[in-house]
Amino acid sequence: MDTPSSFPMVRDVPYMGVIWVVHEASKLGFRNGHPDWCNLGQGQPEVGDMPGAPERINHIDIDPADHAYGPVGGTGEVREAIADMVNRTYRRGRSKYTADNVSFASGGRLALTRLYTILADGARIAYKNPDYTAYEDYLYSLRNRCVLLPIRASEEHGFSIPAETLESFIHQERANVFVFSNPCNPTGELISGDTLESYVATARREHCLLGSDEFYSHFIYNEDGSPAVGPVSVAEFVEDVDKDPVVLFDGLTKSHRYPGWRAGWAVGPKHIIEMLNRAASAVDGGPSMLAQRATLAALEPGRAEQETNALRAEFAVKRKMMLEGLGKLGIRPAAEPRGTFYVWACIRDLPAPLNDADAFFHACLARKVMTVPGRFFDVRPYRTRPAEEPYKSWVRFSYGPSRDIVKTGLERIAALISEYR
Repeated sequence: MDTPSSFPMVRDVPYMGVIWVVHEASKLGFRNGHPDWCNLGQGQPEVGDMPGAPERINHIDIDPADHAYGPVGGTGEVREAIADMVNRTYRRGRSKYTADNVSFASGGRLALTRLYTILADGARIAYKNPDYTAYEDYLYSLRNRCVLLPIRASEEHGFSIPAETLESFIHQERANVFVFSNPCNPTGELISGDTLESYVATARREHCLLGSDEFYSHFIYNEDGSPAVGPVSVAEFVEDVDKDPVVLFDGLTKSHRYPGWRAGWAVGPKHIIEMLNRAASAVDGGPSMLAQRATLAALEPGRAEQETNALRAEFAVKRKMMLEGLGKLGIRPAAEPRGTFYVWACIRDLPAPLNDADAFFHACLARKVMTVPGRFFDVRPYRTRPAEEPYKSWVRFSYGPSRDIVKTGLERIAALISEYR
């Protein structure tokens, strides 16, 4: 086999956290759907039938025109459907998004890739830690032509950035771009209400492009853990859809439970959307017509809301299972998550060596349980790792799988810990 040194023209591309976890598990026989494995590291929700949800979409009818290339930013029909959904959910009594405010892409990562592609030389890009693992590679490609500005969330604040802290940082550092996941992957922290409104106001005042990655926007829970009434989005606080420097990213991957469709989109000012679509002509050539046809069915008024209401009810149950199960083992979050289907929890009080996230990962893996070590969410675009990993005692646990898998996974982790006590 050729060694990497045989190809000096190719850079070493690291695995993203979840992909690395799957790669390591596959060495021991894991495959998706394997009945003996508990994937508490997975980044997708369960995709089967769910109580209260509409029947899964298992077939689509396509038009003859769907066999041809489509517009690089998506068809007018699918972009209008997305705009209508955003308007009826967040923009009642306010200015409305139109099809021209929407860019459709083959997945959320691709929609975000388009955004990072259009950023100008010298752009001052703020990014949060911890946050979504893919941001590191996006920023890595910009490290020599943009200024990268890390802002680290603290355990004291539940790994959230207070509104006044963000405002001061953007002003002092003259940041003109800030992209963040909300609710946050991995921490599950939620920026909403007055805090989210302040984020948008800061972006408007400081002329800072605010990119809100909202793929978990419907996985929202009240403080008591019950399912929230509805989703959260920056779209609620935009004053002028074409002037405010705010772009949201969403799709069918999480909140509609169709990750395999690779259906995502960006919604924002027409000028930015036009630039995203121009970038698409070179970056990816435009989305699948089949995925767009299926998306129209998923976003039908009434159906979309039925799906997301059902998932909040089901995932609130699994959230409670995960938090209570981990809590009994002495594994607790800095703050109980108000969003996503993750628990970002601390293992520092476990007996050695299980108090190290990598050792914990491998010990769990030997028992066919998958987790994600915290270091993967420490976004470092220059790829320099510190001597002391800041998240070595933090692990992301997913309750994306079914209740049975969550229950079994927790039982196996409990048995593992008992061996060291």
